[in-house]
Amino acid sequence: MKLISLNTWGGRAGKEKLLEFFEEHKEIDIFCLQEIWNGGEHMLGKSAGGMKLAGAIPKLLPAIASVLPDHRVYFRPHFFDFYGLAVFVRNQLPVTEEGDLFVHHERGWVSPEELGNHARNIQWITIKTKRDLLTIINFHGLWNGGGKGDSDDRLLQSDNIITFLKTLTNPFILCGDFNLLPNTESLKKLEDFGLRNLIKECGITSTRTSFYTKENRFADYALTTKDINVKDFRILSDEISDHSPLYLEFE
Repeated sequence: MKLISLNTWGGRAGKEKLLEFFEEHKEIDIFCLQEIWNGGEHMLGKSAGGMKLAGAIPKLLPAIASVLPDHRVYFRPHFFDFYGLAVFVRNQLPVTEEGDLFVHHERGWVSPEELGNHARNIQWITIKTKRDLLTIINFHGLWNGGGKGDSDDRLLQSDNIITFLKTLTNPFILCGDFNLLPNTESLKKLEDFGLRNLIKECGITSTRTSFYTKENRFADYALTTKDINVKDFRILSDEISDHSPLYLEFE
């Protein structure tokens, strides 16, 4: 089975390049996507997360769906009802459950001082495979304007994720843009829970593209339970966002 995790940057690197990427990788079984817009045109003149929202594609979700007709889409927003997480799953894979859980504040919360600081959720789907059930968890960790180090909110966010993970009895994968540095206690909590950190295992030193000009080039991770057989894990070189796509092939 093949999975790609990508923070799309809202399509700011170019709509055509992004859609060409999905067209070229339409054989992928599961896409876990962050910064997905499905409306919200009225927000494009505002600032959030330290940057102007101009350049984002308000109808990004249906645009991606149009080049992935053999996939079902599951959309779970965390900023109002038009921006958040999306998972695309090949039609041949039976999804038995799907949902989301808020792990940073409650649904609908937005900081009155900064639009980029808003509620965050994890999105999950459970798939029936030939061997067992498999749960995929899509995540975009909180942004607070203070870098990607530990904070009380981030530590609590990790605790809330672990509380959910404890309810799972089948193998699972947790992936996405965590907005965390590798040496944080917030990330270590997940590792100490027993998850494999594939970024660390594979010695990956950056998950960002040339669109990202700051230091500390970590943000994206893929963590798995130890009963998942990882056949290949790597960062793809496609320059379609300020984040690199994460490619995972597994049994």
